[in-house]
Amino acid sequence: MTGGEGARRQPEQEPAGRVDDTGLPAFRWLRLSRPAPFVVAVTIARPPVNALDSAVRSELVAAFDGLRETDTAHAVVLAAAGHVFSAGADLREKDSAAGAAARAAAARLTREAFYAIMAHPRPVIAAVDGAALGAGFVLAACCDLIVAGQDARFGMPEIDVGQAGGASFLQRIVPQQAMRAMMLTGERVTAPELHRLGGVHRLVEPGRAEAAAVQIAARIAAKSPEAVRAIRNSFAPVAALPIRDGFALEQAYVDELSVSAAGIAARRAFLTKSRPRPEEAES
Repeated sequence: MTGGEGARRQPEQEPAGRVDDTGLPAFRWLRLSRPAPFVVAVTIARPPVNALDSAVRSELVAAFDGLRETDTAHAVVLAAAGHVFSAGADLREKDSAAGAAARAAAARLTREAFYAIMAHPRPVIAAVDGAALGAGFVLAACCDLIVAGQDARFGMPEIDVGQAGGASFLQRIVPQQAMRAMMLTGERVTAPELHRLGGVHRLVEPGRAEAAAVQIAARIAAKSPEAVRAIRNSFAPVAALPIRDGFALEQAYVDELSVSAAGIAARRAFLTKSRPRPEEAES
């Protein structure tokens, strides 16, 4: 998938650098930071338009897989540096892929980058300022929530550059008619319109999406990590089932959480008007 709007191979840049105590290795095109307790921000930093090539996708897989293994990330914010969230896939890299095997490998990596976010055990919140196009839009749609600046734009312009794909992900956040219209016309949708359609959780002033996403992530991270994981991880399997079977599965999650140390601690805290700390809730 490609955004088709400036998404071309970029010149080599200095490494984006690393941060804090996540224990993950340094990445070239991602920055990791800890903007709030138990919150990690993953920032795509591949100027000028954060085009998604194989290197960026590989780093996204490594970063989100690595964050599975840490107990200090209870919520994740996916953001981007610069004035564009992501213009989509790198068109020049796509054109340079020679042979069926190379194309299959690229397609597999594309899927894995999306799945690494969508199937992450911690909630992931996308902070979108500027344009999120093609694969960049899908990347945001893989997150649990999208926070967007008022001037953000979303679109699927693949039809104009000989590409397609993304309906499987977009139908998670917008109605079928809206998804089909975006994919068949290539027209951009404003953040206020996507918010009206239910695809954006919160609208904020331009340039404030990441700060607002961090606030939401911090609120989630202050809850019991075990409760958050149980609820977060129930969404996908429940959505795939008929309502009767889905609710029965939810009840199984509830029962397991209720008898866990975290569930018992939360009820005790409520009854005694105290508040368990996140690290205590995991004991």
